[in-house]
Amino acid sequence: MSQASTYFITTAIDYPNSRPHIGTAFEKIGADVQARFRRMEGLDTYFLMGNDENTIKVSKRAQELGVEPQPYVDDMAAQFKDVWRALDISFDDFIQTSEGRHHAGCRQFIQAVYDAGDIDKRPYQGLYCEGCEEFKTAKEAVSPSGQEFKTIEDVQAAGGTCPNHPNTPLKIVEEENYFFKLSGFRDRLLAHYEAHPEFIQPESRRNEIVNLVKSGLQDVSISRKGFTWGITVPFDEEQTIYVWFDALLNYITALGYGNDDAKFRRYWPANTHVIGKDITRFHCALWPAMLMSAGLPLPKAVFAHGFVYRKDDASGVLQKMSKSIGNIVEPMDLIRRFSSEGFRYYFMSQCPFGGDGEFSFERFAETYNTGLANNLGNLYSRTLAMTQRYFNGSLQGSSSIDPTAWRAELDLPGLVDDLRSLVGSFQYATALQRIWLEVLDAANRYIEATQPFKLAKTDPEATKAVLVNLAEALRVVAILIKPFLPRTAEVFYAAFNFGEAQAWDAVSYADTTHRPPGPDLRVTAPLENGKVTPLFPKIDLKADASA
Repeated sequence: MSQASTYFITTAIDYPNSRPHIGTAFEKIGADVQARFRRMEGLDTYFLMGNDENTIKVSKRAQELGVEPQPYVDDMAAQFKDVWRALDISFDDFIQTSEGRHHAGCRQFIQAVYDAGDIDKRPYQGLYCEGCEEFKTAKEAVSPSGQEFKTIEDVQAAGGTCPNHPNTPLKIVEEENYFFKLSGFRDRLLAHYEAHPEFIQPESRRNEIVNLVKSGLQDVSISRKGFTWGITVPFDEEQTIYVWFDALLNYITALGYGNDDAKFRRYWPANTHVIGKDITRFHCALWPAMLMSAGLPLPKAVFAHGFVYRKDDASGVLQKMSKSIGNIVEPMDLIRRFSSEGFRYYFMSQCPFGGDGEFSFERFAETYNTGLANNLGNLYSRTLAMTQRYFNGSLQGSSSIDPTAWRAELDLPGLVDDLRSLVGSFQYATALQRIWLEVLDAANRYIEATQPFKLAKTDPEATKAVLVNLAEALRVVAILIKPFLPRTAEVFYAAFNFGEAQAWDAVSYADTTHRPPGPDLRVTAPLENGKVTPLFPKIDLKADASA
């Protein structure tokens, strides 16, 4: 199975019944930061994303549009990938669950679980939520009046709904399906949680799942009868594999489960599944039990991130991003208006990845202007402008100048160790806060202390030393923000000829404390009429709205 030098990370796969919103993008960016960081650390990293296509919602949406399901999901997959590429999500693979490789792997897996004696067929009556594609219990159902339900008949009579889809009443479904005997895995799951406390992250999610499993698990319906869109059950061709038993398997079918043993052994088990907190129980109870039944290793960790909420303009109440509520913000709208880097910076700095975050256009603009335009972008512009103005872009003799004066009061090696730990444990907001408060502030304080714009009038050599230090600050910042803001980081690194000493693709956090020997520094950033182009023009929402 997977070696210590590999890192396999996945996100949840998405329903393609509509385009992704910013809450979905929050998850993908968080996983991308981790994948980029692990690559920087020298690990053979494999980053998987995809779409969950074998669903009733997909076939219904295709029917509404008057097209067959396959061309519909193919078109939606292309649209999803366009959004992820615009956000610089560095996925290595994008699996569509309608693909042949997924179908073959699913049929092999369900057969293995059936042969292990963990699947049987029985009649079933239950409350079904089409939004979740999941059966709900009467206790889970909610009503506008706050009524508590005891039976499924009570739920139907009162028009009870799923808590995640309040506009869609639950339906009673009666049919004969195959069931996975999840109830028999209680003790094995609890033993795994005890032996591997890192399996469920963050800690708050772990407590939820442990309590859920301790209270007892119900067997899970894993097939539906009478559907033509989906994967047929190999031992009963009249049934199709139910969405969760199908969808979860994308994590292994993408690696070649059943047809590419070498690739599967190389990367499995997954190092981290990155998912939303609303599907934690499927990934931390159902999924490991499925793998136990099939005799496969369990993933090393599941990280459940929070939701992104949007403040209702009228009431001021925070609401979860939801298609049914109608408060969706599409990533491409923000990218076109404010750049992908602004998007990534806001969500990674302002929304704790292990908890919930909030989005509003006003807060976005404030964060962008303060953190990017006035701070990060300003440091870049000032450093290059002064180097151009005072030395015509060439710092001759810089290789003999000490470039560490700017960080004299900063314990950079200690900070880098802390940042490694923070980024590796998904504490992105804290990591970015420390980069801004400690590294960027150190560089800005150095400018204020040395005042090179005044020093240039009396002491050119001392001014050159200051600018060599500021160039070094740009290099350090570039490396530290590389997982978060990949485009900006590369622009910073390419501002001077650092690449002649060390290629950008090769830099890691370890390279922040010592710059490899190289030629004297000179400005290599693109200039317009000899001047620096601002990286982050300030946002004026009022002007933007009136344009």
